[in-house]
Amino acid sequence: MRKLVALALAALLAACGQKAKLEPLAGQPLPAVPYGAAVRPDAEKLLELDTIAAPERSVELRKKSEERADDPFDLPPE
Repeated sequence: MRKLVALALAALLAACGQKAKLEPLAGQPLPAVPYGAAVRPDAEKLLELDTIAAPERSVELRKKSEERADDPFDLPPE
């Protein structure tokens, strides 16, 4: 039983992640300056997602159940 408790405690401690700012390793520079850019982006700028990677929703979610409008192309199979 003690082994099980110790194993569970070790698993809980292992699940804790570091929540500090990301920085390059000592002696390792950031990636090269992108082509056409005037300055090298910092780590925070490199971690931002592009609009294509995380697009915003363009449709409004339905709040309640509604009857569908008649669809003239929704035909039964022949």
